[in-house]
Amino acid sequence: MSIFNSPDFDGHENVVLGCDEATGLKCIIGIHNTNRGPALGGSRFWNYENEEAAITDVLRLSRGMTYKAAITGLDLGGGKSVIIGDPRKIKTPDLMRAFGRIIDRLNGSYITAEDVGTTVQDMDYIRESTAHVRGKSSGTGNPSPVTAYGTFQGLKAAVKHRLKTDDLTGLRVSVQGVGNVGYYLCKYLHEAGAKLIVTDIIQESIDRVVNEFGATFVPQDQIYVQDVDVYAPCALGATVNDKTIELLKCSVVAGAANNQLAVPKHGLALKELGILYAPDYVINAGGLINVANETPDYDYDQTMAQVTKIYDTLLEIFQRSEQENKATSVVADTIAEERFAHPVAKAAE
Repeated sequence: MSIFNSPDFDGHENVVLGCDEATGLKCIIGIHNTNRGPALGGSRFWNYENEEAAITDVLRLSRGMTYKAAITGLDLGGGKSVIIGDPRKIKTPDLMRAFGRIIDRLNGSYITAEDVGTTVQDMDYIRESTAHVRGKSSGTGNPSPVTAYGTFQGLKAAVKHRLKTDDLTGLRVSVQGVGNVGYYLCKYLHEAGAKLIVTDIIQESIDRVVNEFGATFVPQDQIYVQDVDVYAPCALGATVNDKTIELLKCSVVAGAANNQLAVPKHGLALKELGILYAPDYVINAGGLINVANETPDYDYDQTMAQVTKIYDTLLEIFQRSEQENKATSVVADTIAEERFAHPVAKAAE
């Protein structure tokens, strides 16, 4: 695989391959753009099919973080890391410490946080080797509830624009993936009166939302064909693709997953099908906002107020999409690119 010729490379500033023989660590760190500030993005621990899949994932995820930071107005760039392997089998405190040492060699150009397959405890282990980590237990902790809250706000904005209602009572929502973020999104939706249809690869996660929120379970391949108002992808990316897009029976796609569109053209395809798409890096920015604010003077209320603005940001994107007759994904990209195209001038100390 040629990284430089990959369509997902997109001018990345740095791609680091790291390993530690003693712990079995194999990792990749992607730093896409630091024009607005250091690259902040979580560490994903996943048992990839092959190294090519891992490289593709880290390139797409780190690029998405650049757009996410820019669209929310944060003074941060975009980065992401992946650790290759099954976290249930190979993850150890020593492995996470070794990963921290690799991050530390980047001298602050990349800051990590929790993601799929990693935990707040893992961030504590990483912090033993580097200061360039957020989301540790002595800080704001697990960002998943905040990510879910932002996604909930974005979902409400999409329902408001597409279905012309503020009332979610009886709204039918299919949630694909009910792990950390998906669980809390289901909680918010249930409290708002929505009816949930869910799927996941982990039985315990399924049982939890079925028992607590009265959700209806369907097999993984059946989630796309549900007759619902909203399809909320909250697992891994690329679930809106050539095979699934024609199966969707929804008015809105609004979920917490990263890189929901397999390729950019699917944003236009959704528009042509009359399905309103809430661009992923806009709607799921709550976790990034939370960890970005993780400083000694962290203010929870101020942070949540900032996350709530995801609602207004998406309404602006939806309205501009209609005015310009462009896909919502294209409109969001344009706004973000205007913000990170050039280095941000820093005030003199």
